Amino acid sequence: PTAAKALGANFGSKPVCAGPFKFVERVQQDRIVLEKFKDYWAKDKIFVDKVTYLPIPDTTVRLANLQSGDLDFIERLAPTDVAAVKGNSGLKYDATVNIGYMALYANVANGPRADNPFGKDKRLRQAFSLAIDRDAMNQIVYEGTAVGGNQPFPPNSPWFNKAIPVPARDIAKAKALIKAAGFDRVPVELQIPNNPVAQQMMQILQSMVAEAGFDVSLKSTEFATLLEEQTRGNFQLSRSDWSGRVDPDGNIHQFISCKGGINDVKYCNPEVDKLLNDARASTDDAVRKQKYDAASVILNEDMPVIYLGHQSWIWAYKKNITGFVASPDGMIRLQGVKKG
Repeated sequence: PTAAKALGANFGSKPVCAGPFKFVERVQQDRIVLEKFKDYWAKDKIFVDKVTYLPIPDTTVRLANLQSGDLDFIERLAPTDVAAVKGNSGLKYDATVNIGYMALYANVANGPRADNPFGKDKRLRQAFSLAIDRDAMNQIVYEGTAVGGNQPFPPNSPWFNKAIPVPARDIAKAKALIKAAGFDRVPVELQIPNNPVAQQMMQILQSMVAEAGFDVSLKSTEFATLLEEQTRGNFQLSRSDWSGRVDPDGNIHQFISCKGGINDVKYCNPEVDKLLNDARASTDDAVRKQKYDAASVILNEDMPVIYLGHQSWIWAYKKNITGFVASPDGMIRLQGVKKG
């Protein structure tokens, strides 16, 4: 409280908390330094005296620094570098499917840009989904480290509705749905973030759905701009990720409830709202599961969001690091971690 009062809006520049480490310094775009907090309630489980975080955006440079010994630990290892780490006797590898998702957001009611066949006819969105080979796409782009998905929860999650399995690619059914909607070819503008992995993935998707009858044009933009365009409704179809939340409510409610804070597609279904509101109001997991399952059936039919899959969090570290436990939320927790 004392620090919050003194720093106000600048609290983030020198945070004071009650975790296992305390803030030492932050040099923008260079490093963040922490040291062990002697009054932490479980200090006996903290075996690291000092932590220095180095922001290194380039995955190749991160790995090179680990291999040379300049780093002890790296996160977000590129899938293409997994084999190199596994083949290095001096390094360890850890991965776990994350609790977030990769998705396409279809503008169904957010302003004038929603006034098009793809936004208005759920059959076209269903066809688009059926034209995607999720397993093949994830194998090519993520070297098999990602898993296909069709819901806001990964297939290994207890919240996943097993009655709606991840669909296999079905071009014949996709073409039939397009024909039933009254089209032979359907133009779609897809905005994508301008990072190489997302671009590669969407280029593969573009080729896949073309076989069914979709003529996709890719519009590449900065991620911050992409999010702004989504909010304004200046998009037809948009590719974005969600990092995920431990509680299922955080993966679904705000995205597709009528008054959801980040419901950029402006999907609104009172029945879905009631199910999601009932789920967030209950403390009984069995009741919540039933509500989410029922909502997923409706959403799988209306498809305002086309889920593609779930990446894995991937870490690599020196062999002398022990005690690290990979968490699906991607957080690096150093309780129990030792450096030999």
